[in-house]
Amino acid sequence: MKVRKKLALCIDNTDYEASLIERKIYEVIPDEKAAGDDLIRIKDESGEDYLYHTGHFVLVEFPVEVERLLAA
Repeated sequence: MKVRKKLALCIDNTDYEASLIERKIYEVIPDEKAAGDDLIRIKDESGEDYLYHTGHFVLVEFPVEVERLLAA
């Protein structure tokens, strides 16, 4: 069974206007150490992954069909 990607909706891009777009869905890169510090690793607008405070995002889940469309 394929592991589903985790996705996060940006709800606040304060101080990161060039890196994050509010109301945009971003891919979450698993990082257990960061999660312990209330951080989340996101592939942002630069195409690279960086750590952001979890308060900037809400984790979201979609039906498999929607995730396939988002990945296309």
